[in-house]
Amino acid sequence: MKTSDLSLVAGGGLLDRRDFLKRALRYGAVAATAASAAPSRSHASERAPSASLTPALPQQGGQREAATSGAATIADSMAPWMTSLGGADVAYGSPSAHEREVQRSRKFDAPQTAGMTMWHTPLAALQGIITPSGLHYAVSHNGLPDLDPTRHELLIHGLVRTPMRFSVERLLRYPMVSRIRFLECAGNTAYNAVSPFVEDHSCQELFGQVSCSDWTGVPLSYLLEEAGIKDGAAWIIAEGADGGSLTRSLPLEAVMKDAMLALYQNGERLRPSQGYPMRLFMPGWEGNLNVKWLHRLELTANPAYTKDESGLYTQVLADGRIQRFAFTMEVKSVITRPSAGMVLPEPKGFYEISGLAWSGHGRIAKVEVSADGGESWAEAALQEPVLDRAFTRFSIPWRWTGASTLLLSRATDQHGRVQPTRKQWRKRYAAHSFNHYNAIQAWRINRNGRVENAYA
Repeated sequence: MKTSDLSLVAGGGLLDRRDFLKRALRYGAVAATAASAAPSRSHASERAPSASLTPALPQQGGQREAATSGAATIADSMAPWMTSLGGADVAYGSPSAHEREVQRSRKFDAPQTAGMTMWHTPLAALQGIITPSGLHYAVSHNGLPDLDPTRHELLIHGLVRTPMRFSVERLLRYPMVSRIRFLECAGNTAYNAVSPFVEDHSCQELFGQVSCSDWTGVPLSYLLEEAGIKDGAAWIIAEGADGGSLTRSLPLEAVMKDAMLALYQNGERLRPSQGYPMRLFMPGWEGNLNVKWLHRLELTANPAYTKDESGLYTQVLADGRIQRFAFTMEVKSVITRPSAGMVLPEPKGFYEISGLAWSGHGRIAKVEVSADGGESWAEAALQEPVLDRAFTRFSIPWRWTGASTLLLSRATDQHGRVQPTRKQWRKRYAAHSFNHYNAIQAWRINRNGRVENAYA
């Protein structure tokens, strides 16, 4: 295929997908025709010799000779796992041992306090939009409590007509709904938000505090309506049963519309790091609000201004003002392949740029990609399904010339919200602010194929 025949949609070698695929298929058909015709143009026999790696079978008497002389047999060309019975299966399946390197990574500079742990999802090693439960990111402020589900209860009280307690067994009998939704820590990509110098971190280290799962549970509105909401109730105080009793305040109106008492993740019961046996789930809102190990909901007239929501999860603006209760995660995207930590295997050639986009406000409308540092942009293809407040995968074909360049992605959601540049984001917030960072991410492609974190 001549590169001059390809249709470029932007600088840096970004290609028109349909034209690229059409020409690739045509080229493949021509090559196949040429290959099949090659023997007839030579003095070879009409039928081309077999290209199989399996040795030809000897004839009659030769078979007996091979058996006694130790000559090669069909089995000799087979992989060892094809010549004997395999091992036994197990009661709970696990990934192949050959995929043992695909794991969460622990944040190496997490605060050295008792129970504070952060585990990052290996986004660059995954495909599709669903994060396996065992690879879902996790942030725990007070360690993982070992709850007994037979003793754990959810208390709903405060401004309700009938205070109620719900056991896990009782909750499992309620009608449930399932929703594919992303979950993101407010501090995801914090390095790039605060560091004045580019740090050489991988995609997993920078973006690993976001994941997407199929969550199943009871709409919280069912339980609140059963308890009866009194006039004057405007907020819900949600408290976890961990050692530090992590507590957050949420506006009642939003909870009634969207909140779920999640009991299942990707079809199985929640794992301990995701809040077993139950957690609050608010789609599109910062992860810390999705209180794990939920055991108490108090309806009140005002927020509680708890430790976390009055400190770590409060935004400080550039002019010194405080932005309280910044719940929603903004529109964001990242190219996962190629991304920092990878090395392109060929010095130049054809590649597919692929990544993820998401928005706490709704669906992704489009993702644009630049292969020349933002000088020009082309719209990437969005892979179905494109869901509300979920990961959306995007891709675009790219011809790399071998020159050093910057790859960028810029997402726009259904409401017209567009990712800002890093300069635009930094202008809005104080120098030490890092929560809800959603600026355009850049990866530098070096001439040797090494991919690094960069600022654009």
